[in-house]
Amino acid sequence: MDRVLLESVEDGVLTLTMNRPDRLNALNGEILQGLHDSITRAAADPAIGVIVLTGAGRGFCAGGDVKAMAERSERSNETYDDRVQGLRRRMEAARLLHETAKPTIAMLRGPVAGAGLSLALACDMRVASDTVRLTTAFAKVALSGDFGGSWFLTRLVGPSKARELYFTSPVLGAADALALGLVNRVVADAELEAETRRLASSMARGPRVTLGYIKQNMNLAEHAGLGELMDAEALRHTRCAQTEDHREAAAAFVEKRAPVFKGR
Repeated sequence: MDRVLLESVEDGVLTLTMNRPDRLNALNGEILQGLHDSITRAAADPAIGVIVLTGAGRGFCAGGDVKAMAERSERSNETYDDRVQGLRRRMEAARLLHETAKPTIAMLRGPVAGAGLSLALACDMRVASDTVRLTTAFAKVALSGDFGGSWFLTRLVGPSKARELYFTSPVLGAADALALGLVNRVVADAELEAETRRLASSMARGPRVTLGYIKQNMNLAEHAGLGELMDAEALRHTRCAQTEDHREAAAAFVEKRAPVFKGR
């Protein structure tokens, strides 16, 4: 049986590929548990500098498996509370992508819908093919949304636009997604893997302790007051100043050469 989540590591970059191309990588429990476990392991692995999330075939992820939802609903004896708690557990993959102290990048092509969009938005950056098509999709299947999508989208585009995108579920092409800030860059489909690899490898060669602290600062800035954030910045900035990577960067600056970071 084919694995529904593929893992590969190269040059400090962990690539996680959702692998149900015949279903446009619609999410199931096995994919979500795999994402949870893989991201958790990567967070503790000093050999991993960056995590890339993508999908096999012509699309990133069509969201939840609606067909499987219908079949499960017909035969399930689960209580309402059981369903709520089960969904909440599966949603942890999005939180981990957002909170793990390593840069995360979504590599997008084709359909990116529903919970698939939520997972993409949970990543720190998104590199998109010119074939990408993004939509919240939830309202079209009479669902309100999950995997933190409303939280991520509100912070990216503002509350008014986020509500519009959830209420009306338009399908956004690459140009519209770029203009709204939903993706960081758009490239020709043939260049998607190479461009994402360049970006991920460049960050993986960077000062990994520092990048982790930058991400923690950015996450804190989404909800903290200025004083709390500045306290955290002072602690983390001082910690970075004590790393080997900072000493190497300072020496490289004086010697007019490129620094060689070791992630410590």
